[in-house]
Amino acid sequence: MVVARRLILATENPHKVREIRELLADLDVEVVHVGELDDPPTLVETARTFAENASQKALATAQATGDLALADDSGLIVDALGGEPGVRSARYAGEGATQQDLIDKLLGAMACVPDDRRAARFVCALSLCGPEGEVGRWEGRVEGAITRAPRGDGGFGYDPVFYYPPAGMTFAEMAPEAKNAVSHRGRALQQFRRDLPDILERVGP
Repeated sequence: MVVARRLILATENPHKVREIRELLADLDVEVVHVGELDDPPTLVETARTFAENASQKALATAQATGDLALADDSGLIVDALGGEPGVRSARYAGEGATQQDLIDKLLGAMACVPDDRRAARFVCALSLCGPEGEVGRWEGRVEGAITRAPRGDGGFGYDPVFYYPPAGMTFAEMAPEAKNAVSHRGRALQQFRRDLPDILERVGP
């Protein structure tokens, strides 16, 4: 009997865990997240880029468990705000802020920005690490614009104010499967999925 290779997700975010498990369901990997470990590592994000934050979390998890570990760091970049909230997207309105707090602060900061200068993008950086170091990086981006008021009840985070022009609606108005097919995380995970079998063969058991 062949034992599946264990892949540790350096996150406890249920949305991310569910999405990644669904995408990798037909591959020979057992997907476990850090919340399921007896002695989970402490995950910190102290870098200035999404890619370095993802690598930081994945490496800490791989070294703590001895397994391959996958981490993502993602957020919203708004041109009119000089790239904010960026790597501080989850903490833009302070520690423990709710989704509504984040949206309220963003819309307040954008109140005087005209419609033709409300361009924004979501970015997702993925890092796969083994105990000895990083073995792969991937990035997904999706371009859009910030609306003047929330629209839609789906998604999470900034989705209700992120307008995706090809669909003519915000991410929060899109069906989950439609959003995931074009989102920053979905694009990064598709690249990861494509490369994972070769990586598993290269790094061995």
